[in-house]
Amino acid sequence: MRFGILMFPDLMQLDLAGPAEVFGAVPGAELHLIWKTPAPVTNSAGWRMVPTTTFADCPPLDVICVPGGRGQVALMDDDETLGFLRLQSAGARFTTSVCTGSLVLGAAGLLRGYRAACHWMSRDQLALLGAIPVAERVVRDRDRITGGGVTAGIDFGLAVVAELCGPEAAKLVQLGLEYDPAPPFSAGSPEGAGPALVAEAKARARGRQEQRLAATRAAAERLG
Repeated sequence: MRFGILMFPDLMQLDLAGPAEVFGAVPGAELHLIWKTPAPVTNSAGWRMVPTTTFADCPPLDVICVPGGRGQVALMDDDETLGFLRLQSAGARFTTSVCTGSLVLGAAGLLRGYRAACHWMSRDQLALLGAIPVAERVVRDRDRITGGGVTAGIDFGLAVVAELCGPEAAKLVQLGLEYDPAPPFSAGSPEGAGPALVAEAKARARGRQEQRLAATRAAAERLG
């Protein structure tokens, strides 16, 4: 079973690491970290991460996954990346994403008419790309599985494994990872955080969100 996760400069490391840990725990799984070249990419935290294969060398995948992060904006009009995703999606069992990676799938035309999740701050942008935004942590619609923001990647990964291998296999992976979250605060969603924290978070992200929205609108125009 072949899992592939897209890598790119300025990706959010946890968007990739959560699903990678889950997928990599499936017995017999092949996990590919994919980018245009084999050169290391620098994530949004400044760490260097090394792809394991390139677009040209990547084998056909059972699951293709796109994480999010600041670098997602640059991918919205990246023909090489969007073409690679379309090619892999055509033969994959599941086309998937975490966080704002769903906007990249949307820019590739792969979410038209599909229900999909995204980070709460960008979820409404999915509608511009023909998708149906859903405020859930993991959303499955036919052969599309999308996760919400950042930490939802672990929940998302377990949901994918359950679809492919059955719930018991996913439970074994969950147990092995000791994934039993008990956060110290209930501020992990807009509803739990409350209006004041939500307003502050939006203010801090305003510039990035303006860039993201502009990229989404441009992608929507290209899709027609």
